[in-house]
Amino acid sequence: MSRGGLIIFDYLMDESEDMHSLLLTDSSTLLVAGLQNHVLEIDLNTVQETQKYTVEVPGITIMRQSNRFFFCGHTSGKVSLRDLRTFVVEHEFDAYSGSLSDFDVHGNLLVTCGFSSRMNGLACDRFLKVYDLRMMRATTPLQVHIDPFFLRFIPTYTSRLAIISQTGQCQFCEPTGLANPADIFHVNTVGPLIMTFDVSASKQALAFGDSEGCVHLWADSPEVTFNAYSRETDFALPCMVDTLPHLDWNQDLVPLSLIPVPLTSDALLSDWPAANSAPAPRRAPPVDPEILRTMKKVGFIGYAPNPRTKLRNQIPYRLKETDNEFDNFSQVPESPIGREEEPHLYRVAKKYRKVTIKYSKLGLEDFDFKHYNKTLFAGLEPHIPNAYCNCMIQVLYFLEPVRCLVQNHLCQKEFCLGCELGLLFHMLDLSRGDPCQGSNFLRAFRTIPEASALGLILADSDEATGKVNLGRLIQSWNRFILTQLHQETQEQEGPQAYRGAGTSSFGSSGDSVIGQLFSCEMENCSMCRCGKETVRVSSTLLFTLSYPESTEKPAKDYEFAQILKRSICLEQNTQAWCENCEKYQPTVQTRNIRCLPDVLVINCEVNSSKEADFWKTQAEYSFQKAMMKRGGFDITKGKEISLGEWKDLGNPDMGHSYASVEELKNIWIPHAIKMRLTKSKELDVSNWSETDELSPTDDPESVYIYDLMATVVHILDSRTGGSLVGHIKVGETYHQRKEGVTHQQWYLFNDFLIEPVDKCEAVQFDMSWKVPAILYYARRNLNAKYNLVIKNPIEASVLLAEASLARKQRKCHATFIPLMLSEMPQAGDLVGLDAEFVTLNEEEAELRSDGTKSTIKPSQMSVARITCVRGQGPNEGVPFIDDYISTQEQVVDYLTQYSGIKPGDLDAKISSKHLTTLKSTYLKLRFLIDVGVKFVGHGLQKDFRVINLMVPKDQVIDTVYLFHIPRKRMISLRFLAWYFLDLKIQGETHDSIEDAQTALRLYRKYLELSPQGSEPEEFRKVLKGLYEKGRKLDWKVPEPDSQSSPKHGAVFPSVLAL
Repeated sequence: MSRGGLIIFDYLMDESEDMHSLLLTDSSTLLVAGLQNHVLEIDLNTVQETQKYTVEVPGITIMRQSNRFFFCGHTSGKVSLRDLRTFVVEHEFDAYSGSLSDFDVHGNLLVTCGFSSRMNGLACDRFLKVYDLRMMRATTPLQVHIDPFFLRFIPTYTSRLAIISQTGQCQFCEPTGLANPADIFHVNTVGPLIMTFDVSASKQALAFGDSEGCVHLWADSPEVTFNAYSRETDFALPCMVDTLPHLDWNQDLVPLSLIPVPLTSDALLSDWPAANSAPAPRRAPPVDPEILRTMKKVGFIGYAPNPRTKLRNQIPYRLKETDNEFDNFSQVPESPIGREEEPHLYRVAKKYRKVTIKYSKLGLEDFDFKHYNKTLFAGLEPHIPNAYCNCMIQVLYFLEPVRCLVQNHLCQKEFCLGCELGLLFHMLDLSRGDPCQGSNFLRAFRTIPEASALGLILADSDEATGKVNLGRLIQSWNRFILTQLHQETQEQEGPQAYRGAGTSSFGSSGDSVIGQLFSCEMENCSMCRCGKETVRVSSTLLFTLSYPESTEKPAKDYEFAQILKRSICLEQNTQAWCENCEKYQPTVQTRNIRCLPDVLVINCEVNSSKEADFWKTQAEYSFQKAMMKRGGFDITKGKEISLGEWKDLGNPDMGHSYASVEELKNIWIPHAIKMRLTKSKELDVSNWSETDELSPTDDPESVYIYDLMATVVHILDSRTGGSLVGHIKVGETYHQRKEGVTHQQWYLFNDFLIEPVDKCEAVQFDMSWKVPAILYYARRNLNAKYNLVIKNPIEASVLLAEASLARKQRKCHATFIPLMLSEMPQAGDLVGLDAEFVTLNEEEAELRSDGTKSTIKPSQMSVARITCVRGQGPNEGVPFIDDYISTQEQVVDYLTQYSGIKPGDLDAKISSKHLTTLKSTYLKLRFLIDVGVKFVGHGLQKDFRVINLMVPKDQVIDTVYLFHIPRKRMISLRFLAWYFLDLKIQGETHDSIEDAQTALRLYRKYLELSPQGSEPEEFRKVLKGLYEKGRKLDWKVPEPDSQSSPKHGAVFPSVLAL
């Protein structure tokens, strides 16, 4: 063809010739090849066939040329290198086992893409084969992120490759480097497939041809040069493609004006005469039930918060009324997993919704946690970053062997999740219904590099906006925490133990209790098609459910035990390296287990609507079977059942005394499972009943009965972005410790909301809003196998002198004298305590319309200095702990005016203070609590909260409450010290040593004024005088030049010589 597209000549071939490739070797010679066993050379000047080269194997589909060879690509997947003059084969590369798709040559590199043979056909290979033409051998294959169909070199400043998939994805990468997913672009084709692709001679433009006959041109600049010395290009007419948008008739909000209507002067068919039609206005759509539920009326006007379930200023009209018939499965809303729309809030039961803490001026003091938790078990607060794992922390806590293991564990690592979990579990043990927070555990969690690499550490914005799939996240967290605890508790005791802490009473030094509980040894067998079998032994701590990929309708009925067995004894076809064939081959991989774990952990992997529909279908089958078994009814899908029949089914007078119909719905998983390993090591799994015991013929060593112990579910909620909650069967030992009764009960744990639930609710999963994520099955009588004695690993040696982390500290004067062995505290001893803090995150607050401030999220504080002073003895008032806490986290405000902490004080490189880790100081305070000392301080509640300590109330003496009249303001330590002790403290900044000593002196003064802790009339008069003086001075301590002095100022001499 000429430049303008006119045909210059036609060259006719035999009808039997099937040609596929052309190669212009110079300006007047053309090579033509195809599925025949010869290649034709045609002279373009004479339009004559000048040469016919015979090829050994027919099927040349691609030809390229370099200054050394002709390169011919064959349908068999081979690339042959031929002599430029004789066309004789000189080298051959066997690139793909299936077929070749494309290849290109540049310099000394040959890169190919193609198809590999699979079990049932060809599959696009994502590895590009790269060959070095200097050594004539393959180099490292290049893995790409799309299915490669075409490829070309674009040699500009580097030898880049352009790789194109048939669906229009385009990726650029270096042939010797790694492909980056960020370098993927997409060609917006008119037709569904890319049929051809080429690069201009100037390497400035790419051209794509699609299946609709359109050519797409890409260039790197508006003024593009296609060839060297090229003239101006005459483009073809632009593609006239209908660009009308796709209209979805199912959308109520699609404006009909989008449909183009031709202009006409005639009457339209819809223009009916008035005699045959009547105007009918649309009925107003019903008001959202959530608005009606929360509406408050003032006169005849109703006010309700916006549930934000509709787009702004748009209300869809429902033309058909949906009939919500009683218990009709066809009306169950479709599962929204993996789709854009989310379920409405009113579907989510109130106790499952995300709970939030409402902060007041007093912070948390007046928030009623008891409203959410009437039990004596401890909830966990949700406002800390990465607190999505609260429900899993509760699951591990209520596994008695795990709880005892981590509470016995103590090591020297600064950030050890096992240690932090043990300290957190101790707090949960001490709490009597008050919520705890896992701030120290989550702080250690954020420092673990593996957690960051797995994407388990979320930014605040991710958690708040609901961008992350929490179900998938908690399953990854589950796998991570079991692996991490297994590694940390497997380390041998001795040199790893914490400064003289005794050895653990758990397990042997080589294996961990986590391994004994969860680990399951498996045989992985790979069978290549050449007959080579490879067996590899490994172990796993949990199993992931694998669902059948069946497309048949209706779906097959499976028992949960069948799917569980299929997932444990997994069989799959994958590509694997075969030593015999010396290449990657399709292999059949099977997995068998050698032993059964004591705790069976299952990740449900319900990550898309496909898996959700499978659960929903199986639950319907289970419901039908349960109803037939109990009532004799045949309930098939779509069959209508009258209200009276439903009532009769749940009526004990009918002779059926069993659970109500509602309790049988949406249940597929059993409360118990029986598993048995036969003598031939085959696994037998079956659903079991909670009440059934083993038969006498069953061997208890090889037959395990597992009872469901916990389920973790993902709550889908469009308003809050969703949340994670846990159902946990709390055992007898926990009830005995907390409530003094011995029984088992299922509870819902939703952060700080704890509520008893029925056992059927723990296994009911309405897939429209309640999606299963993790299941824990524990072997029956599990606790009998393990030593559940807890020996407190924190010993007195933690209080002895230790080196500072700061390099400069040894040059400065010590601010404290560590305790001697003879001074070790006893139960009831007094210890003055004060702590100073820095801010890690500023608080989030909003101003209401009435001008008041509402705290959305409080500022996140971190302890920076902890001081303890002796409360009795010859050295009374002398500090024995004055630790500055090193922190690796970003500090946004050192609060120097209130804390006395300056920038650099917490940095080990430049600090001159006694710097320690938080864990080291925390253990000192834990030891003092465990011994039974009484802490004296001012505002200790907040101090202990930020340090993350749970201290029994009878071990806390808080001067803020000693000198307080109910329903009146709290008084500052500075004012109390001035009024009662005639001391001026906290001048420019706060000093925790001074504050702790002052609190001790105030307590001595309190004992002096109120003998035996009673409150006689005289002490009430003293308090009234205090409040009157405070009001007169506006609670400010007078300046030194002021004549004012505290009432009775001279009467109270100093108690301590500081």
